[in-house]
Amino acid sequence: MQRTDNHPASYYVATAREMAEYPALAGDERADVCVIGGGFTGVSAALNLAEKGFDVVLLEAERVGFGASGRCGGLIGSGQRKDVLEMEHLYGLERSRVLWDFAEAAKEEIRSRVKKHDIQCDPQKGQLVGVHKRSYRDWPEELAEALAERYDYPHCRALDATEAQEMVATPTFLGGLWDAEAMVLHPLNYVLGLARAATEAGVRIYENSGVRWYTRKDPADVKTRRGNVRASFVVLACNGYLGRLERRVAGKIMPINNYMIATEPLGEERCSELINGRFGVHDTRFVVNYFRLSDDNRLLFGGGENYRPGFPSDIENFVRPYMLRIFPQLEDASIEYDWGGTLSVTVNRMPHFGRLRPNLYFAHGYSGHGISTASFAGKVIAEAIAGTADRFDVMADIPIHTFPGGTLLRYPGMVLGMMFYSMKDRL
Repeated sequence: MQRTDNHPASYYVATAREMAEYPALAGDERADVCVIGGGFTGVSAALNLAEKGFDVVLLEAERVGFGASGRCGGLIGSGQRKDVLEMEHLYGLERSRVLWDFAEAAKEEIRSRVKKHDIQCDPQKGQLVGVHKRSYRDWPEELAEALAERYDYPHCRALDATEAQEMVATPTFLGGLWDAEAMVLHPLNYVLGLARAATEAGVRIYENSGVRWYTRKDPADVKTRRGNVRASFVVLACNGYLGRLERRVAGKIMPINNYMIATEPLGEERCSELINGRFGVHDTRFVVNYFRLSDDNRLLFGGGENYRPGFPSDIENFVRPYMLRIFPQLEDASIEYDWGGTLSVTVNRMPHFGRLRPNLYFAHGYSGHGISTASFAGKVIAEAIAGTADRFDVMADIPIHTFPGGTLLRYPGMVLGMMFYSMKDRL
C-alpha cells in the first residue's frame, strides 16, 4: 500500500501511481546544488542538473508534490499567463514573440519528459476557453488571427455560442476559443514520475525536511531540523509555500488558495453529454472556473479561491455552487473528493525568476499558469547554473513589482481588488 501521509485526501492522491517514500535528512550532506522544494520547479531543476553531471540534493518540507504541483487542475495552456494581445501591448511584438517561444518550448519539455520516462499521467490534448460575457465575444477570433499571423501558431480557432455549447454543455458559454495543441494531465502523477526519473539520475531526495534557514555564503549551508546540506548553489523552488524563508523576494508574490472537487463516476455516456471529448476547459472569469473529465469518468472541477491562511471548513459546499452554475444538470451528482491548494501570484501575473547573491536561483509566482512554466523553470535554472543563462534571462528580465505594503500589508489590498473583480464576474 502506498504511503500518503501529509498529502490531502484528494482524487489525485487516491489515483497516484508512483507514490514513493523518501527519508528525512539526518546529518550532514555535501552537494553541488541543494534544491529547496519538491514540486514542478524543484524536481525539474534537480533532474536537469543531475543530467548535466551535478551532484544534487533536494529537500522537501512535506512530500514530493505536496503543494500546488500535486493539487492543481492539470491544465496546460499555450503562451504566458497573459495572452499575446496583452503581451504585445505591454512589451512589444518582438519581446512577446520571445516569451511565446519560451512557453511553447515549455509545453514540448512536458511532452518529451512524459514520453522519455513513461510517466502514466492521463495526458489529454486540447483546451477550450469559454467566453462568459458579451464584451469578450470578439476576443477569440482576434487572438486566433494574431497567433496564426504573427506567431506561426495555426492551432486555435474561434467558436460561436452554438459550437462552444456543443463541445461543453453549459448555457454560460457565449462563445469560445479552441486550442488544439494545449494539454491536460494528472499533475501529481506527472511530478511523481519526474521524481522517479530524478532519483534514477542520481538525485538524493529527502522528504519531511523543511528548511529553517540557509547562509548567504559560497558554499551555502542549508539547515533543516536534523541535518545540513553544504552546496555551491541553492535553488529556491517553494512558490506559495515560501513564507519567510527568503525575505528578499517574499514581497514579490502573494499566496492564495484555490479549491477543487471530484464527482462520483458519472459513466461514459453522461460524461460525453457534459464534455464532448477529453480536453481541458476553463472560462474567462477573473476567478477562473476550470474542469475536465478523468479517465475513470468523473468531473474534476476547480472554482473559488480565498486570500487568507487556512481553507474553508467545508470545501465541497464552497466549490459545488461554482460547478452548478456551469453544469446545473449535475445537481444530483455526489462529490467524492474535495481539496485545496496554495499557489502564488504576482502583481502583474507574470512569473518571477531571478538570482540572489551569492549563489541562489529562484522561480515562483506562476499565477495559475504553473505546470509548463514551472517545469521549464527548472530546466532553464539548470542551464543557468551550468553556464548558459540565455533562456533564464528571458524570464528574469521581466519586471515584477513588489506588492504595496510588502508582506505585511499586501493582503488587505489584494482582498479588496479580488472582491471588485469577483463582483464584475457576477455582473
